[in-house]
Amino acid sequence: MAAVSESLPEAAAAALAPPALLVERLAFAYPDGHQALYGLDLRVGPGERVAVLGPNGAGKTTLVLHLNGVLAGGSGRIEVAGLPMAKSTLHEVRRRVGIVFQDPDDQLFMPTVGEDVAFGPANFGLSGAALDARVHEALAAVGMLEHIDRSPLHLSGGQRRRVALATVLACDPEILVLDEPSSNLEPVARRELAEVLLALGRTTLMVTHDLPYALQLCPRSILIDDGVVIADGPTRDLLADADLLAAHRLELPYGFRLD
Repeated sequence: MAAVSESLPEAAAAALAPPALLVERLAFAYPDGHQALYGLDLRVGPGERVAVLGPNGAGKTTLVLHLNGVLAGGSGRIEVAGLPMAKSTLHEVRRRVGIVFQDPDDQLFMPTVGEDVAFGPANFGLSGAALDARVHEALAAVGMLEHIDRSPLHLSGGQRRRVALATVLACDPEILVLDEPSSNLEPVARRELAEVLLALGRTTLMVTHDLPYALQLCPRSILIDDGVVIADGPTRDLLADADLLAAHRLELPYGFRLD
């Protein structure tokens, strides 16, 4: 029996591990009575990169804000790497789920890049040489270490987006959640960010209207509309279904080809 256990394939071993993210029957209504989620289910394995697609008002942002406890009070269950979301676990869940918001200015507010990146891990208890090392590692991962002493106000939009990503990476999250990461980026900055994200090798959930970016970065996509998951599968397959996209007010850029 020992020999069988030792030869267990990696894929089988991974299947026995808890998912990086588990969302079951998540339902939520805002105080004005608007029901945003209707029993949504989602399972993301460790290391997966999954795009979350859907029209405006589909429930994507509501889902994201539940993943680190900004929104609560509905029904259903959320687990992050086996840790259930609860009041008693909220601090650790917020460390494990790092959200990079669409506007970098929502995350950059300190005088220098280095201080911005240090803010999160310092609040989670890191200090001294360990904190300095974490800041340097995060900035190096996004190609922004040389700007550690600069003001974020003096950086380009693409550079600020990468520093915002570094502020999250410095907390060493289990899951990266990216909200419209390519919005308002020029082509070069868009490509540079994609290269950084692909090199990270982290479990990633990417909310986007940018369908080509979803195809480039995420092998799997889910399509959300009216608060439920409409489709879940390989990104290329979903984008090749013109009727599915049209039914949910999504479309590829003019002239874009999947082949």
